[in-house]
Amino acid sequence: MNTLSNVDIQRDIKKSQCIGFASNAFPEVQKPALAENSPTGVSTKNGPSGTAAKISRKRSKEVPHWYALRVTYGREKKAYDYLVGQGIEAFYPTITTVKIVNGKRKSVEESRLPNVFFARGTEEEIKSFVYDNVNLSYLRFYYRHFHEGARIIKEPLVVPDCQMESLKIICASEAEDVIIVPPEIHKFQTGQTVRVIDGIFKGVIGKVARYHGQQRVAIVIDGLLTVATAYIPSAFLEHL
Repeated sequence: MNTLSNVDIQRDIKKSQCIGFASNAFPEVQKPALAENSPTGVSTKNGPSGTAAKISRKRSKEVPHWYALRVTYGREKKAYDYLVGQGIEAFYPTITTVKIVNGKRKSVEESRLPNVFFARGTEEEIKSFVYDNVNLSYLRFYYRHFHEGARIIKEPLVVPDCQMESLKIICASEAEDVIIVPPEIHKFQTGQTVRVIDGIFKGVIGKVARYHGQQRVAIVIDGLLTVATAYIPSAFLEHL
């Protein structure tokens, strides 16, 4: 198994042991957002159109959200430190691995989700950093794409607060069998929505399914990535 991980969170530093697979670079999100993941809480397939949709999106931009951000060449820690230094709330999961350096064992802290971290603020606040080509030329948004008539619109990918809280709980757990599910595995997208009511994952809300022979609960972040808990017994689950 991988070694234990530490999660750096502004004003609330926690220990983390996220174990599993994560790709080195995630693609931009292409799929329409479902209601539970939409920044407005409305499915892009059935939501308001025209002027009403534009007003809804404008209002959403004025409210603080969590945004998924990506960087190049493994500089997520550098970008995270810069945003935190500017008073921005951010979430940067890391993992501590043991490596042999000059013949000696040494603990090295690495990003848990290579090239990815999260920041909270209004869209304009986060844009001011994404478009800062002097200090953060390597920082970019992840985007979601949707149709508005014949046009394809893209917006910065918003991660709902409940998903971020669940992600923090999973990453702060002491479980050794937490995994990052590869994006091409869609099992958890169709599972029953549940809340974990007991155990080390108490408070996590996500989709339940069996993976690697065990019942788990996972957070599917709008096609970007899926983080699944270790085994959870049915007695610890509440169906929503």
